[in-house]
Amino acid sequence: MGVGSFASLRGLLDTALGLLQTRLELLVTEFEEEKLRLLGLLGYGAAALVLLSTGIVFLALFLTVLFWESHRLLVLGCFTALFLAGGGITLFLAWRCAQARTRLFSASLAELTADRAALAGRNNGEKQ
Repeated sequence: MGVGSFASLRGLLDTALGLLQTRLELLVTEFEEEKLRLLGLLGYGAAALVLLSTGIVFLALFLTVLFWESHRLLVLGCFTALFLAGGGITLFLAWRCAQARTRLFSASLAELTADRAALAGRNNGEKQ
C-alpha cells in the first residue's frame, strides 16, 4: 500500500464520518421536534383538564343558585359557558395534536435508505 492508498483511505474515512455526523444531527433535530410536539400535547391536555374542571365547578354553582336572585344567574351562566367552551376547544386541540402522529426519525431513515441505494448503485457501476 502506497501513500496514495492511505490518502484515499483517509478521504473515504473523512467522507464517512461527515456523513455520519450529518445523519446524527438530523436524528437530534427530529428528536427535538418530537419532544416539542409531546410537550404541546401535554400542555393542551393540562389546560383542558383545568378549564373543564373549572367549568364543572361553575356549573354546579349555577345550578345551586338557579332559584336565587335574578342577575347572579346570568353572570354564573356566562362564566360556566366560557370555561366549558374554553375547555372543549382546548380538548379538541389536544385531540387534534394527538391524531397528528409522526413517524419518529422518518427523515433520517429516508436519508439512510437513499445513501444505501446510492452506494449500491456505485458498487454495481464499478462491477460492470
